Amino acid sequence: MEKLTFYALSAPEKLDRIGAYLSERLIRDVGRHRYGYVCIAMEALDQLLMACHCQSINLFVESFLKMVAKLLESEKPNLQILGTNSFVKFANIEEDTPSYHRSYDFFVSRFSEMCHSSHDDLEIKTKIRMSGIKGLQGVVRKTVNDELQANIWDPQHMDKIVPSLLFNLQHVEEAESRSPSPLQATEKEKESPAELAERCLRELLGRAAYGNIKNAIKPVLIHLDNHSLWEPKVFAIRCFKIIMYSVQPQHSHLVIQQLLSHLDANSRSAATVRAGIVEVLSEAAVIAATGSVGPTVLEMFNTLLRQLRLSIDYALTGSYDGAVSVGTKIIKEHEERMFQEAVIKTTGSFASTLPTYQRSEVMLFIMSKVPLPSLHHPMETGKTGENRNRLTQIMLLKSLLQVSTGFQCSNMLTALPSSFLDRLLSAALMEDAEIRLFVLEILISFIDRHGNRHKFSTISTLSDISILKLKVDKCSRQDTVFMKKHSQQLYRHIYMSCKEETNVQKHYEALYSMLALISIELANEEVVVDLIRLVLAVQEVAHINEENLPVYNRCALYALGAAYLNLISQLTAVPAFCQHIHEVIETRQKEAPYLLPEDVFVERPRLSQNLDQVVIELLFRQSKISEVLGGSGYNSDRLCTPYIPQLTDEDRLSKRKSIGETISLQVEVESRNSPEKEERVPAEEITYETLKKAIVDSVAVEEQERERRRQVVEKFQKAPFEEIAAHCGARASLLQSKLNQIFEITIRPPPSPSGTITAAYGQPQNHSIPVYEMKFPDLCVY
Repeated sequence: MEKLTFYALSAPEKLDRIGAYLSERLIRDVGRHRYGYVCIAMEALDQLLMACHCQSINLFVESFLKMVAKLLESEKPNLQILGTNSFVKFANIEEDTPSYHRSYDFFVSRFSEMCHSSHDDLEIKTKIRMSGIKGLQGVVRKTVNDELQANIWDPQHMDKIVPSLLFNLQHVEEAESRSPSPLQATEKEKESPAELAERCLRELLGRAAYGNIKNAIKPVLIHLDNHSLWEPKVFAIRCFKIIMYSVQPQHSHLVIQQLLSHLDANSRSAATVRAGIVEVLSEAAVIAATGSVGPTVLEMFNTLLRQLRLSIDYALTGSYDGAVSVGTKIIKEHEERMFQEAVIKTTGSFASTLPTYQRSEVMLFIMSKVPLPSLHHPMETGKTGENRNRLTQIMLLKSLLQVSTGFQCSNMLTALPSSFLDRLLSAALMEDAEIRLFVLEILISFIDRHGNRHKFSTISTLSDISILKLKVDKCSRQDTVFMKKHSQQLYRHIYMSCKEETNVQKHYEALYSMLALISIELANEEVVVDLIRLVLAVQEVAHINEENLPVYNRCALYALGAAYLNLISQLTAVPAFCQHIHEVIETRQKEAPYLLPEDVFVERPRLSQNLDQVVIELLFRQSKISEVLGGSGYNSDRLCTPYIPQLTDEDRLSKRKSIGETISLQVEVESRNSPEKEERVPAEEITYETLKKAIVDSVAVEEQERERRRQVVEKFQKAPFEEIAAHCGARASLLQSKLNQIFEITIRPPPSPSGTITAAYGQPQNHSIPVYEMKFPDLCVY
């Protein structure tokens, strides 16, 4: 061997003849089953290959690969392993000169086939599979970085390499689950096909360039489809974790795009399959978000929301085609619900990894998809349409809640822009109690920036709130600007939400948390005054009961007011204010415990049916509160003014009750006709009857106007031309006469101050005076 090596190095032009001779001998020995000579020939070829790197090695390599192929074609496992080992040694050699005509198609096919070996002997099967994996690894190393070699990234090669690696990953997982002891397997684990396949897959994906990611990922998706591996989803998640941690960070968004496209392609697959894809997407997206997600953020959420709407349609119609017919696959509603929950969870987990500005964009995007009743967004009609609208609203608001959970933003103006807040608050006026609760929870998650939310999960009248250990910061300038802009809108929706008959304990807990968090996070003196006015107005709603609320709702409103005023009195730390609140609470504890949260917000509320006899001592009095707070520097005039929300179109669009039933107004009309007149007209009380009369009168006026228009149209359609011409002529002459009168008044010169003089011919003539001395009539406007 030493002499042969020396000869080959001395005369490199002889290498091709040496290779041809050894190849001929090996082929003959294989055919004659002389396996000892086969091993000697391969050893000689290996040593020559390792020693020689001259330019003429290409022809020798051809002979070498021909012999390796001959060994791989053999049915003997030992020869297959021998051929593979030789190929791996060759793959690790860096050649000086490129080869333009070398093909590795046979080796890819043969090594992939070896990866799927099903030999009866378990040990031999493992060795063959490991040899196949090593061979594929060798092919990848040899070709992946050389543009002149065969393109290993072509689909025809990737469709063989990737499934072979995944097959070994999958099957060795099963073998590991059957392994008797982890301690016994520690040494063999390093040599297991699973470890080797994973290492090879990581190496393959790590070498993938931007344009090759798609060809590498597509076989993975097809393999998971063909072997129904989305439903257990454990293996699918493991595969994509390997992929996401192996590809270059700037390419991770391409993997996400492939998963999104695959989800769209499987939009009519079983809900369990779609749920598996979504959960894999969730795991992959969280990893991708640490790198570069790029433009796929909104694309991902758009795809998820589209799948959510499709799932709602499937659940409502019961089929993927919109109509149930013979042979149609029937959809299980609980599976669709599982899929919807998986989508919602994915939106939340992915959004939690995004930076603040992207998270805000995502929330605006989701909110824009929520179907709401408005002038510009018509709702679907009919029973099916209403169900679809409701389910879509609930699912999208759930998604929004997931995204907003844990959202931290120092500037509320950027966190809750007007376009977002308007749509969100309009959903707060929906009749559906579940939707209203979601909206309140979303608002709470936005406002709570110091983690105080869980401290208000139960409504109570604590005598000392210091045990809550609240985190309170001074209201920032941006928060003050936000409240000046949106506070009345927020108060109004809280007020309207309190008056809903369908409210349950969770609604009142959310409303209490909302009031408390506004007081801690966004409150200055003006906000505190307005919140107290708001809560006193809510107490008035329960006391007067114009809405005919049930007993529980009225007791809940009384209790809510007591809990909040107890909290705000201790936050303001005004002794007289605290004393008044404490006195009323003590009186209620003795005489009317059913007006306190400890008796109302429990599993079995202790209520009283005689709420119409609530005496003034049991109520928090606005006059008393304004007096005690006014002495401490608060705006007593504003405190004395009862809170009155303003009605807007969205109340009517959100299926609210009639205007007369919604609210009782006290309107002050100030006379502004004369500037010097300072007296005000007494406040005119507008009751339900006057409003009803006004509405009826306006309806009658509309009817008269409609009838008049009908008569005019009918006249122009049926009357003869002469009559129409005469009518129009009369109107034109009337208009002309009026114009002539106006012109005569404005154009005629004024009388002369010195009277008239006689002209030469004895006719009277107006005395000419300068324009600046003329006294113009009041009608003239400069």
